Amino acid sequence: MSKLEELIQQYCPDGVKYVKLLDVAEVLYGFPCDASQFNTNGNGKPLARIRDVLNGYSGTYTTEPVPVKYELSKNDLLVGMDGNFHVGNWKQDGGILCQRVCKIFAKNNEQEILNGFLSHLMKPIMKKIEDSKQSGTVKHLLDKDIRGIEVPLPALPVQREIVRILDEFSLLSAELAAELAARKQQYEYYKNELLEFPECETITLSELFNTRNGFTPSKGNPDYWTNGTLPWFRMEDIRENGRILSDAIQHITMEAAKNKPFPANSIIVSTSATIGEHALITTDFLSNQRFTCLTIKDEYKKQFDMKFLFYYCFKLDEYCLNNLNQGNFASVDMTQFAKFKFPIVPIDEQRKVVSLLEKFDCLANDINEGLPAEIEARQKQYEYYRDRLLSFERKEA
Repeated sequence: MSKLEELIQQYCPDGVKYVKLLDVAEVLYGFPCDASQFNTNGNGKPLARIRDVLNGYSGTYTTEPVPVKYELSKNDLLVGMDGNFHVGNWKQDGGILCQRVCKIFAKNNEQEILNGFLSHLMKPIMKKIEDSKQSGTVKHLLDKDIRGIEVPLPALPVQREIVRILDEFSLLSAELAAELAARKQQYEYYKNELLEFPECETITLSELFNTRNGFTPSKGNPDYWTNGTLPWFRMEDIRENGRILSDAIQHITMEAAKNKPFPANSIIVSTSATIGEHALITTDFLSNQRFTCLTIKDEYKKQFDMKFLFYYCFKLDEYCLNNLNQGNFASVDMTQFAKFKFPIVPIDEQRKVVSLLEKFDCLANDINEGLPAEIEARQKQYEYYRDRLLSFERKEA
């Protein structure tokens, strides 16, 4: 008999009681910062936004005063409240809890439930909630929705042993992730070096591309969404499937696109809400209104390689983050957006850069080989044991 089995037999042989999360933990909803308070130059305190929950780092900062209760510490448990309800631990010393993110922590100095136990427990719970949400709708949660969740409450010795076991699995994954992070840092270095053309002629974005805004067809018209074949891209597609995409999670009809889809081999750039993301789409498509679509003009198609332009758009992402409108909603200054400059490089040199970057990209990101595949295997192993260890027989009242 394992140590955990002995502890369960000793402390909860008849099962485990379930309680509402609000009875054993505090749930703090984030501070309402607006886009005018953001900067990307590292001044002030890092903001924990939805995009940072899973990764645990931030490229956005604020120097504005924020109440002390919203200040974060390393390893605080965070839950994203919009889109995908990711759960993660904040990896920095210090930071600010931003809107649409919750912090969860044990009451009473962990006398009933351990923060480590909460961390492992909330991941499958939030995944189940996410999966239960209706497809095709924007997913939102309120802090009261979190507080009402039922959680198992085994004895503290049982919690400690479960945390010890699962932390060992997490440590193995963390070591591999650290190695992958180092490899990605190397990739970023070489990417930046390969995309530097200090003495080249340039062409502005508005000269090189035709631009169109995406939109969301009416949800009230089922004809737009039933049996659709045209991919309709959202930020979730990039998060889940990468930056070079041939299909989307959701589809619409050609009628919904007003018979004017965006052409294949166009680039979409996020210019509102979540700024600093882009993707190359290899099929005819439409996107939602968060994206601006860049379609290369006919006269430049032989002069530019689309994958080269795709890689150079990583610089455009940074440029967008530094050229925001001031207001309550994050959006790119489109006048400045049109002025962004692309280098005019010989097509053979463009292809050499693309070839090198694709090799680095494969080493750093391809889930089918190397470290990413090993990390995925470890993650599946962790999830298997986590789900087994956190499944408790409910104790009768």
